[in-house]
Amino acid sequence: MDELYLFRREFPVIARWYYFNHAAVSPLPTRARERMEKHLEEANLNGAVNWRKWEEMVEKTRALAAKLLNASSSEIAFVKNTSEGLNFVAQGIDWEEGDNIVVPRMEFPANRYPWMNLEDKGVEVRFLPGERITVDDIARAIDPRTRLVAISFVQYQNGFRAPLTEISKLCREKGILLAVDAIQGLGALKLDLSETPIDFLSADAHKWLLGPEGIGIFYCAKRALDKIKVRLVGWMSVEDYFNFSSFEMKLHNNARRFECGTPNRVGIAGLSASLEILLEAGIERIEKKIIRLTDWLVAELMERGYQVVSPRGEGEKSGIVSFKSPKHRSEEIVSLLFEHKVVVSGRGGVVRVSPHFYNTENDLSELLDNLPRL
Repeated sequence: MDELYLFRREFPVIARWYYFNHAAVSPLPTRARERMEKHLEEANLNGAVNWRKWEEMVEKTRALAAKLLNASSSEIAFVKNTSEGLNFVAQGIDWEEGDNIVVPRMEFPANRYPWMNLEDKGVEVRFLPGERITVDDIARAIDPRTRLVAISFVQYQNGFRAPLTEISKLCREKGILLAVDAIQGLGALKLDLSETPIDFLSADAHKWLLGPEGIGIFYCAKRALDKIKVRLVGWMSVEDYFNFSSFEMKLHNNARRFECGTPNRVGIAGLSASLEILLEAGIERIEKKIIRLTDWLVAELMERGYQVVSPRGEGEKSGIVSFKSPKHRSEEIVSLLFEHKVVVSGRGGVVRVSPHFYNTENDLSELLDNLPRL
């Protein structure tokens, strides 16, 4: 039996749907729902009487997120979403007119607009064309005025997995900061920040992390903490935040300085359970299972005459498989599959399939069996 099969009991969605849409919004595991309900019940029955337990829960979740990344808890802050974390970087760097940023053109808007918004500061955004980005592409694009490279761990449309270790090495050699939108890889693929040192990372919880919407993780490496100024400051940004009469604005000496006010504890409660599941399953086992599933799916799709557009070379694979038909519009395929309880997405003229580790080949067979014949 698949060693991860028992985790299926955490996902009652499998009784109703063949769900392969984790690149959009993941179904909540039962444990996450129960953890959130427990927190709401506590607030309902006792108000904030046990707030110290809430604080302990927040810090436990911070430690779980750090463990997933092999980072320090002091480098983790909680954010509302991926965009908020990337905006901390965009608005925090002390830009000078003529500086530039290198960004792949195929990025999701969350990793385009924060940088484009710097136009009024005289910052140039250099968009790199192509369906896959190599370290050589980035090396050709940078110059002495390049301050930042911003790239996704995994591209949302075609599933291309960036060579982050090589990009990180290049950026460190050139003294360039590296920001990563990790939402399409974190929770599905291993990312060890001791092996791949990056400066900033942001990822919402509601995709591969299996958490609720409205909560996410922002990572700021210790070495980069003073590279960005905190532009959004509130009562919890400072070390002595319970000293309400203080006028000394001494910021936390860690990533908590980016948490300006009361956190989304309900969301953090759900995320804590989801992180527990991922760590219990083991991120290396999860990645191995997802790559096995997607390799199998790619082979079956190609045998049926469908065109797979996702890069599937060594080191490029992810949990996203995008394909198209020579005869049928992708929107028609997505709708047809939905009629048969198979949930996928249409993105940019392709059908995007994104199974997680609790899915099986038998699940994916339902997708294949309900595709139109070519």
